[in-house]
Amino acid sequence: MLHHEESIARFVETTRSTGTCDAVIVEGSVARGTERPDSDVDLYLVVDEDAFARARGDGRLSYVSGEGVTYEGGYFDIKLVTLDYLDQAALRGDDPCRASFESARVVWSTVDGLEERLARILDVSEESWSRREAAFMAHARLQNWYFLPQAFAHGNTFLLHHAAVHLVMAAGRALLALNRVLFKAPKYLERTVAELPRLPDGYPQLASDVLANPTPATASALMSALEDFHTWPLTAAETLSRYVEDNELSWFTGTMPPEYS
Repeated sequence: MLHHEESIARFVETTRSTGTCDAVIVEGSVARGTERPDSDVDLYLVVDEDAFARARGDGRLSYVSGEGVTYEGGYFDIKLVTLDYLDQAALRGDDPCRASFESARVVWSTVDGLEERLARILDVSEESWSRREAAFMAHARLQNWYFLPQAFAHGNTFLLHHAAVHLVMAAGRALLALNRVLFKAPKYLERTVAELPRLPDGYPQLASDVLANPTPATASALMSALEDFHTWPLTAAETLSRYVEDNELSWFTGTMPPEYS
């Protein structure tokens, strides 16, 4: 929208004159073209390592600012990054980090090849996608096979709802991986999964049923639809070991549990 672009132009003008960063990148709804009139503007500012270190020490790696905003109630949601941060994101960034660059646009830069750097963040290998399918299916199966039925049988309300949420999250992320779609954040999961081109019939309702009424029956209905829909790259016999390695041994292996990846 015009007032968002006017605000960005003012921000860039100020930034160029003060030399506080090397590039300004717009992300979020304004970059995607899905903003509302009152949406904030999400920005990445590329700074050098010294500036990043100072900001980290001052608790200013992320902050909001209304300076230069041309519309009422608007603000900039600012995150600082470095060129090394962008390179590390391409190598091992989690899904929300990668997804934030999907529609990102460079509005000002002194960095050669910055667009190519951003493009590499979105390059996920087929091997990585397959690993994600397996990891999330292991997580979903354990919620369905063990945690949710145990919680239901023993009247453990916390575990019951915990297992239901984790089941729907893991099942949804397995489907995202199958469709080669990045996970943006929990608030987008239901909508993103519902819009996937490859999806079991009635899946959104099955997931909703688990969350609204977590029982072994609703969980099994969801998992049956998921298992019958696709031949996943993880056998039943491999599932427990994969779940334990990914989750219970993450402290030992030094890897992030799948749900935080």
